[in-house]
Formats: sequence, C-alpha cells, structure tokens
Amino acid sequence: MVRTFRLQLPAGIALGLLSFGLLQAQEPVVEEASQAQRAQAELQSRIDAADDESRELLRELRRVEAETRRLEARSDALAPRLERRGERLESREAALDTLAETREALPQLEQSLVSRLQTWVERDLPFLKAERLARAEGLEADLYDPDDSAAERLDRLLAAWRTELDYGRQFDAWRGILNEGRDEGDARREVDFLRLGRVGLYYLTPDGREGGVWRAEAERWEALDEAGRVELRHGLRIARDQRAPELLTLPISRPLERADMTTPAEASS
Repeated sequence: MVRTFRLQLPAGIALGLLSFGLLQAQEPVVEEASQAQRAQAELQSRIDAADDESRELLRELRRVEAETRRLEARSDALAPRLERRGERLESREAALDTLAETREALPQLEQSLVSRLQTWVERDLPFLKAERLARAEGLEADLYDPDDSAAERLDRLLAAWRTELDYGRQFDAWRGILNEGRDEGDARREVDFLRLGRVGLYYLTPDGREGGVWRAEAERWEALDEAGRVELRHGLRIARDQRAPELLTLPISRPLERADMTTPAEASS
C-alpha cells in the first residue's frame, strides 16, 4: 500500500523557487539574444567599413577618370606638334644622307652664283655700277679664303643677291658723276640721277637744262625734251620727300617684260 505525502511550503518560498526555475530556463534565450546583437553589431561595422571603402574607391575612380580625360586632351593637343617634329626629323635625316654630296657641290654652286651676279650687274641698268661690281669681286675673292667657312661665304653671297633684288623695288635719287662715253677720257660731269626700280634710269643737270633717259637696248643715254625734264624734276623732288607722290609721265629704260629681276639660275641665260 502506497502512501502519498504532501509537503506544504510557504507561499513566498514557492514563488521564489518558481522564479529561479524561470530564470534558469531563460538563460539560454538571453545568451542567444546577446550573441545575435553582437553579430548584428559586427555585421553593421563590416557594412560601414565596406561603405567607407566603396566611397574611397569611388573617389579614386573619379580622380583616375578625370586624370585620364586630361591626359587624352593633352595627347590630342600634342599630336600635331609631334607629327611636325617627326616630319622635321625625317627631313633632317634626309639632308644628312645627302650632306656629303652637298659639300662636294657647294664650291661649284658658290662660283656659279658669283659669276651670275657679275653677269647680271654688267647687263643691268648702269647705276652704282662700280659699287655693285666691287661687291661681286669681293665675293669671288672670298671663295679662296681658307679662313672663311662655307656657311659664312654662302651667307654673304645670299645677302648680295638680296641687295640686288631690293634694287628692283626702290625709288631712289642721288647726285653722282655722269660719264657720257665709254672711255676714261670722255666727258664727265656731276648730275642728279633718278632710278625707278629697274624700269627707268634718268639724269638731270643741276641747272635743269639737260636731262636724259638710259636706253638699255641701245646702251646709251637719250636726251629728254622740256616736258620730260619737268617730269624728271618732279620725280627727283618726290624721291627726296620734297613733293607729294604723284603719277609721272616718263619714258622707260627697257620694256616692262624685261625689267623684272631674274632668278640666280636665269641670270646668265
């Protein structure tokens, strides 16, 4: 026969035991919640760190893109310059390839230019002839000067040709000696000369009573009439800035189609 015993506890003790049991039952739940919160916090930290890294990468990407655009623009701007430099380098390389041939041909070219210059002065209108021939003769003497470099000789030679070319564009007046013949004993007198480029060469005596125009085909002076001398007097004053420019009516020394300066290569033809 089984007997049942009942233990009667005070109400306070029973409530305490019940609370203690509930606390023990809740401990795993609290621990899990705490771990979940820590995991959530860690995840959030990782997300925040990833966001910061993403923002930094985005800023770097934008910087790289901007730098790339700048370099592309600079490249586009430099491309034509680089192309021109490349062409110059190719031209210089080609010149260097022919440098030996050029050096061999240069003395002959210089001699040819000097000879053509002398021939040109002899065939041109007879103005400042002694000065111009002396210049050409000096260039010829320079060809045999061992102290002069080829560059110096060529520079002086080209300068002489430029001077001759400039004569064709000048309107000039000066006082000089007129030799009316071909021999040293022929009459010489002081006159005023007027030159219109290579189109006209004239003279007028100081008293204005005699004047002439050089006729290139006949290679002699031809006297001007009174009307021609009046026009010549006006031209002299214009050339000396003593009169306003105006249209002059004067005979020319040579036909216009033959008055222009020829090139060095054509001067002796």
